[in-house]
Amino acid sequence: MPSMFPVTPRRSPQVRRRLLALCLAACLPAVSAQTTGAPASGTPASSVANPALWPQMQSPIKRDARLEARIQELLAQMSVEDKVGQIVQGDLGSLTPEDVRKYRLGSVLAGGNSDPGGRYNATGPEWLALADALYRASMDTGGGRKPIPVLLGIDAVHGHNNVVGATLFPHNIGLGAANDPELVRRIAQATATELRTTGFEWTFAPTVTVPRDDRWGRTYEGYSEDPQLVARYATAIVEGLQGKVGSKEFLGPGQVVASAKHYIGDGGTFEGKDKGDTRVSETELRDVHGAGHIAALKAGTQTVMASFSSWNGQKMHGNRSLLTDVLKERMGFDGFVVGDWNGHGEVPGCTNESCPAALLAGLDMYMAPDSWKGVYENTVAQVRSGEIPMQRLDDAVARILRVKLRLGLFDAGVPSERPLGGDFEHLGSKEHRALAREAVRRSLVLLKNNGSVLPLKPDARILVAGDGAENVGKQAGGWTLSWQGTGTKREDFPNATSIWEGIESTVNAAGGEAELSVTGEYKQRPDAAIVVFGEEPYAEFIGDVPNLAYQPGKERDLALIRRLKSEGVPVVAVFLSGRPMWVNREINAADAFVAAWLPGSEGAGVADVLFAAKDGKVAHDFTGRLPFSWPKTAVQTPLNVGDTGYDPQFPVGYGLSYGKPGELAPLPEESGLRHGGGEPGLYFARGAVAPGWTLTVADGDAAGRAVTSLPTGELARHVSVRATDHEAQEDARRVQWSGKGPGTLWLQADEPVDLTRESNAGASLVATLRLNAPANGPVPVEVGCGKGCAGRVDLAPTLAKIPASKWVSVAIPLACFGRSGADLSRVTEMFRVSPKTPLDLSVSRIALGTEADHTVTCSGP
Repeated sequence: MPSMFPVTPRRSPQVRRRLLALCLAACLPAVSAQTTGAPASGTPASSVANPALWPQMQSPIKRDARLEARIQELLAQMSVEDKVGQIVQGDLGSLTPEDVRKYRLGSVLAGGNSDPGGRYNATGPEWLALADALYRASMDTGGGRKPIPVLLGIDAVHGHNNVVGATLFPHNIGLGAANDPELVRRIAQATATELRTTGFEWTFAPTVTVPRDDRWGRTYEGYSEDPQLVARYATAIVEGLQGKVGSKEFLGPGQVVASAKHYIGDGGTFEGKDKGDTRVSETELRDVHGAGHIAALKAGTQTVMASFSSWNGQKMHGNRSLLTDVLKERMGFDGFVVGDWNGHGEVPGCTNESCPAALLAGLDMYMAPDSWKGVYENTVAQVRSGEIPMQRLDDAVARILRVKLRLGLFDAGVPSERPLGGDFEHLGSKEHRALAREAVRRSLVLLKNNGSVLPLKPDARILVAGDGAENVGKQAGGWTLSWQGTGTKREDFPNATSIWEGIESTVNAAGGEAELSVTGEYKQRPDAAIVVFGEEPYAEFIGDVPNLAYQPGKERDLALIRRLKSEGVPVVAVFLSGRPMWVNREINAADAFVAAWLPGSEGAGVADVLFAAKDGKVAHDFTGRLPFSWPKTAVQTPLNVGDTGYDPQFPVGYGLSYGKPGELAPLPEESGLRHGGGEPGLYFARGAVAPGWTLTVADGDAAGRAVTSLPTGELARHVSVRATDHEAQEDARRVQWSGKGPGTLWLQADEPVDLTRESNAGASLVATLRLNAPANGPVPVEVGCGKGCAGRVDLAPTLAKIPASKWVSVAIPLACFGRSGADLSRVTEMFRVSPKTPLDLSVSRIALGTEADHTVTCSGP
């Protein structure tokens, strides 16, 4: 890998014309040539922006003298405590309506895992009742305080995705494939309507990132690697959510406040690492990563969310030159800047509970989900001491009040009594679902259709296989009822249609026969098979990957396609993913291959395009085109139009159609990886189990049960698992053994792994862990290798040396397991822990390594 994120050098006119032609020929508008001037590798440019390089702009919203006078009147009546309360946003999982009343918090957000009553599947009425309670608390006049309505925000990023029954639209990467700003405008308006029914008036959308490295776990939140397409979408979505500036609908009762995020450069972080460093010139920052933000500002976005990431080494939450000098002063932004989840705490010299530097840099509202009280108390003290000037506090509060007044919150009344409030027929309405189904049809990209196997005849005998066929949670992806989109059940989607259900309905209506079999077994030989497979749901840094090789179930899915083909069955592969991935083997094995992205709740849209009409004519053609470059190998990333040596498997804009068919020659099947696709030696990190492994729990001799959602609840009585934090939100697991009976936790391999070479080289199993309470008995840790085969080490003596509540790394030499009976040539179980006494242990990483804070000593030959 290069030593830093690659930058684009100057190109000759001939090269530019050739690359431009590639893109134009593929049906998407051309990507503008990236501006040069980035530093050479290892020489970062300044992290201080030059405002003169940015467009001189003014707010598109005409100044309202009466509104501004009211802001000043309110400021004059507010105490320091009242003002500080306005600039603090807490998460509903960490506060109560009484807290809002007491501290006069200006905003409450519903984080990805925060729901009414702590239930991920809370209903629309429960959401609305909570909104009413929070609003009433903010308007309480006890003690002579001025009532200022609370602003309720939520990540409605592909529909109102936290609420059961809401319409789930395709994730942004799929909408980018549709290349239709008017379509996304209608989607934004529908989302605003569904938000208003439950009392929310602010969404943390649109994401106007321009992802440059598809290993990034947030790639699917971006519309395209083409900044101009992102800019067009930014305009349409902001106007769809808020209404068009100057129209009677603007911020009216059917609209919500938008938030352009993440300002700025989040999609350019080094090696695709979330919260990383974007090392580019200022002109590239402006022309590539700023394109969507500039468009959103021109469309009147009322809020901007600061990015977790850095620009040339400086955290964005602390970058005054970009937050204040460029965004507010040069580009005329008069709304307010909100932080990201405790993002202020990552500014050097700051903590989650105290960060005056962020406010001084230009942040107007701290997103302090679980740290809000500390932020409130410290900020009050910092204002009183003069560390934070009153002028800066007043400016931040004025910006927040301006947005609330423009939205009409002061006169709106409780959410349930506003227009649309409680009109739950809008959640998953027939009209919104039809719009989402249309979006699914428009998002599908046909990569291969050899022999014109598509469209399929609907009156045929169709086999539907693969674990994505009858799995709404998988087709919806992350940010669906929970932060990661995991742990959901079919009944959590009452208004949805799985891909299988859409196919079944289409085939049955035409007089054909449809059979569902995840494993591909069939009762009668089918005329064709549709295999639906792909990535498991993920969000943010949990989705960061070391390369672009398709991992989850890769051998199983490939074997399924190949087996059906060997039996003479034509196979249509439908691939679910949040990014382009290296799937050359799967593409070669199938007759037709469709990139379906993450289509959301309306799986029937897939069947609409795969099948012909009853008369045999095309019902809906493939119109989707790739919004991102598709890699030729698993290590071909970053890969963007305009890069020197641009040579993808499929370029931006590629996509076949029924009207323009084409045969695809066999693709090369060399991945470019030395270890077959996974990050070698990594089993658990960043809150996610590595591909090919499953976190498993069991009681006694009971069969192990896979941990697919947290907390584990009834999976096992004597061992429980829940999320906890180490270096990031929910990036670790806290495991508690009751000691009341035998309980076991381990990592189960899909296929045996040979670790003899690693053992001979002196490698250890290294666990980063925290002992939450002293262990009072043996702590056996095993490596299993099949029935009756295991090696065991007692971890208790090492744990006794570790201070409670301190994160450390502990290494257990693989040789220890070999000496005590494990056959390291066929390891099937890793880190199997089964204490007989109570144990409370948190773990954030399990991997092979050679160094650690503590090393277990073992004896033997």
